[in-house]
Amino acid sequence: MKDGKLGELEELILLTVVFLQEDAYNVRIREELKAQANRLPTMGALYTALTRLEKKGFLSSEMTGAEDIREGRRKRVYEVTSLGKEALHEAHRLRNKLWNQIAQLNLDWNHG
Repeated sequence: MKDGKLGELEELILLTVVFLQEDAYNVRIREELKAQANRLPTMGALYTALTRLEKKGFLSSEMTGAEDIREGRRKRVYEVTSLGKEALHEAHRLRNKLWNQIAQLNLDWNHG
């Protein structure tokens, strides 16, 4: 793993790609980030993050064939790699560990 650390946006993008499955292309990823996390990155920020995730080995992508619906334009579809899944599991494990430790402190927190 080149750099196993995930930024918040990177983690959200990976989770969104997993969720969207074969429909994980840039516009749909952006729409789903807005719907699920109330985040709407610029297209430039999204492209940058997707490229960075590919360079880290967390995502792979391929161009689809031209579609009539898209007036003959192709689209790049993303898939989370096994390395990306490992990074997501590690991020989840770490967050759970920290939350569990906080819960043991018996703090009186209002969840709002």
